[in-house]
Amino acid sequence: MRIDAITIFPDYFAPMQLSLLGKAQGQGILEINIHDLRSFTTDNHHTVDDTPYGGGAGMVMLPEVWGLAIDSVIADEATLIVLTPAGTRFTQEMAYELTNAKQLIFACGRYEGIDDRVRQHYSADQYSARGIKVLEVSIGDYVLGGGEVASMVMIEAITRLLPGVLGNPESLVEESHMSEGYLEYPNFTKPQSWRDLSVPEILLSGNHAQIAKWRATQAELRAKKNL
Repeated sequence: MRIDAITIFPDYFAPMQLSLLGKAQGQGILEINIHDLRSFTTDNHHTVDDTPYGGGAGMVMLPEVWGLAIDSVIADEATLIVLTPAGTRFTQEMAYELTNAKQLIFACGRYEGIDDRVRQHYSADQYSARGIKVLEVSIGDYVLGGGEVASMVMIEAITRLLPGVLGNPESLVEESHMSEGYLEYPNFTKPQSWRDLSVPEILLSGNHAQIAKWRATQAELRAKKNL
């Protein structure tokens, strides 16, 4: 999978070279490219924003610079993701769906967001005919300073589902959100007793059927608690 992130703060993405993502890139499973939006500006001040039509607080990011940046990386069957608090809520189900994309492009807006004509332009029939999709996505009901952190959340959630990224693919089998409403049961390791707290006796029993039943019950209790 190829991932392109466009941002005015490329250094935000340094963690993408660490841990599983760094290893996956080294193995050729994944390609992550970070692009500086300001390198697509044409004025001496590298301007990326201006005041909004209709008035109001804040600044809006310019469509022309975004168009040049996206045009430089977009390929057939790409999915362009515009990070915005007004977008569709990101879920584990969406993460699974996006693993099928050949290319993901993350548009990391700032200020009052990106001029909406960018979304409209790449949603037009000429791009749909090439298999290009545009999604507006939010990672939650709150506002961040920009789309960088949100895009990194999505990138990690999506790419860990790709074959070969996780060292043990069985780790995906019984984890939270593997199905709607499911939360993983609590886990324990050595020592058996820690600060006067002991591991549940059932986990020491060796009775795998009873352990599975206990874990299912605990997962259900967690799900109900978080409703």
